Amino acid sequence: MARIKFMNTDIDNLTMAETLNEIDKLIQKKNCSYVVTPNVDHIVRLEKDVELQKVYKNASLILTDGKPLIWISKWYKTPIKEKISGSDLFPKVCELAANKNYTMYLLGAAEGVADTAAKNLMKKYPGLNVVGTYSPPFGFEKNEQEMIKIKTQIQEVHPDILIVGLGCPKQEKFMYYHCKELGVPISFGLGASIDFEAGNIKRAPKWMSNHGLEWLYRFSKEPKRLFKRYFVDDLKIIQVARKYR
Repeated sequence: MARIKFMNTDIDNLTMAETLNEIDKLIQKKNCSYVVTPNVDHIVRLEKDVELQKVYKNASLILTDGKPLIWISKWYKTPIKEKISGSDLFPKVCELAANKNYTMYLLGAAEGVADTAAKNLMKKYPGLNVVGTYSPPFGFEKNEQEMIKIKTQIQEVHPDILIVGLGCPKQEKFMYYHCKELGVPISFGLGASIDFEAGNIKRAPKWMSNHGLEWLYRFSKEPKRLFKRYFVDDLKIIQVARKYR
């Protein structure tokens, strides 16, 4: 694979088609791999979060989620081929799973949302088999009984693919610490993708996503929750980009 150094991480410089081919290979290897999709928020967090740095160093695939990172790569004169956001990748993985008879488990989102997403996806992709879903309560990672429950449920159904939608950095750290124990061939940290597929949150129009404005659409829907992230934390990307140029 064409893995390149990019700011404070590595990036697998792949097209969507190449990515799906690598995912298929990883599933067949059954080595308990996991995939991360860095965006501006992740890159900023990586500057100080040592634990998250370990997660990234051990990821099997590191894919570029967000137009701003594509723009920065062009500024560096080491252009990244394609933006591969988690929410664009998820439907493609579902299609792959349906065609190859891979089973899937959805973990994340609010109560009942993962179940709705599973039903929608199985209608959308005939042949897709979602063998289980669970929407864990807030603070589950500090609750030993909840963690045992999650692990047991996943281990009992033996999915080929685990979709983890818990938000960064919780989902990435969950995969890093538990993927081997769960025995799932491949896991994905895909943020709000489960919510999107359930219809719980509406995605930005395609033209906004293609022009790097998906953040603006999401901010318009949840201004109080996202103000600090977009207008305080994520603006640090300018300083980070200059540092590694």
